[in-house]
Amino acid sequence: MSVERANKDDVLDFFQALNERRFADFPRYMAADVIDHNKIIYGEPDEPGAAFDGFRQQLEAFGAGRMAPQQLVAEGNTVVARLIVTGTHTGHHPRMPEPTHRSFEVEQIWIFTLRDGLISEIRAVSDRLGMFLQLGWDWPTED
Repeated sequence: MSVERANKDDVLDFFQALNERRFADFPRYMAADVIDHNKIIYGEPDEPGAAFDGFRQQLEAFGAGRMAPQQLVAEGNTVVARLIVTGTHTGHHPRMPEPTHRSFEVEQIWIFTLRDGLISEIRAVSDRLGMFLQLGWDWPTED
């Protein structure tokens, strides 16, 4: 199997773990010192490995939310994923502590760097404005 195919499979397995809320399995997919250049969630510490808690907080805030890969492109140790992300705000979120019970659907692009079969870096671009509007959240004035 090519390194590209193996890396795509690792990223797909990671999304499956996210969607199934298998928090304990995250170390099977992310390096302990994973760097999230995008910060998954407001309030997440800016330090290696913080993505573990960031993903957990995000998933707990959006109940039955789902990250559905639509396309994966791989080159060497890099995998780019185009996703449709959906969710309903049913739990505490640092940007909006009281659930709005409103739903969203946005497109996102994630770029993963893998090292030894584990995600070591994450970069992402998402339609945050669209998400905030759909959820009824105010646009942040500071970060």
